[in-house]
Amino acid sequence: MRVVDTDEISRLICCKIKENRASLINSYNLSENNVGYFFIDDLLPSQIAKKCFEVFPDKSNMRRLKSIREFKYVSAQMNKHNPLLEDIIYAFQDSRIVSAIGDICGIQSLYADKSLYAGGLSLMGKDNYLHPHLDNSHDAELERWRVLNLLYYVTPDWDEENGGHLELWPNGPKKEPIVIESKFNRLVVMATHGASWHSVNKVLVKRNRCCISNYYFSDKPLKETDKFHVTKFRGRPKDTFTNLILDSDASLRMLIRKVFKKGIRKNPHIYKKDN
Repeated sequence: MRVVDTDEISRLICCKIKENRASLINSYNLSENNVGYFFIDDLLPSQIAKKCFEVFPDKSNMRRLKSIREFKYVSAQMNKHNPLLEDIIYAFQDSRIVSAIGDICGIQSLYADKSLYAGGLSLMGKDNYLHPHLDNSHDAELERWRVLNLLYYVTPDWDEENGGHLELWPNGPKKEPIVIESKFNRLVVMATHGASWHSVNKVLVKRNRCCISNYYFSDKPLKETDKFHVTKFRGRPKDTFTNLILDSDASLRMLIRKVFKKGIRKNPHIYKKDN
C-alpha cells in the first residue's frame, strides 16, 4: 500500500517551494556566478521521508560503480523497487514543480526527464566517494542541455561527521569546496554547466547515505561559454597522481565522442519501462 501518491507528494513540495520562494531566489542569485544552488530543509512530512529510507533498496539490488573516479551504488530501474520511491522521483517532474524551480533559477525552457538518464537512486556506504567532476553536458540523445541537478536526501540522523556530503567547488577543484550536508529530508538544487565542479566526500561510518535524484534539461545552456563535454573527473587538491590519470581519462573519452557522437555504447543508466 502506498503511503501517499505522486500528486499529493507534488502538492506538498509545491507548497514548500512557494513558502520559501523569496529566500530560495536570493540563495541562487548569490551563488549564480559560480555554482548556483539552493536547498530546502524539511521538504516533506518526516514520516514520508523516513518511509523512503525504510524501503530504499539494498546495495545488492543496485548497480555498483567502482573505479578511481567513484565508488557508489545506483539504480534507475524503478519498477524493481518499492513504488513509493518511483512516486517520489516523478513527483519532482510535476510541471508545477519544474516551473517553480525554473522561476527561482531564471530558466525559461526547462524539462524533466522521464527516462531518468543518470538520475534515480544513489546509495553510498562506508568508504564510498565521488571525486570532483563536471556532469556531461547533454541528455542521452544530445538534444538538450543538462542544467539542474536535484538531490533529495532521506537517511535519518545523518550528521556532519558521517561524511558523504555534497561538495561544490566554485573556484575549481584546486581550491577549497563549499560543503553542503546531506541532511535528512533536505532537497539540494544545483546548476550544472561548464564550471559547476562538485563531488561527495568519503563516507566515514558503517551506514548508508541514500539519495533520490533528478536532472532537468533545457534548450539552451546556462552559460553562453558552455560547450559539449563528457563527464570530467579530477583528483582532489594536491592529489597530483590521481588528477593526471583522470585528466587523461577525460581527454580519451572526449576524443572517442568526437568520432562516435553518441558514444560507443548506450548509457545503461536509464529507466527501461515495460511496454
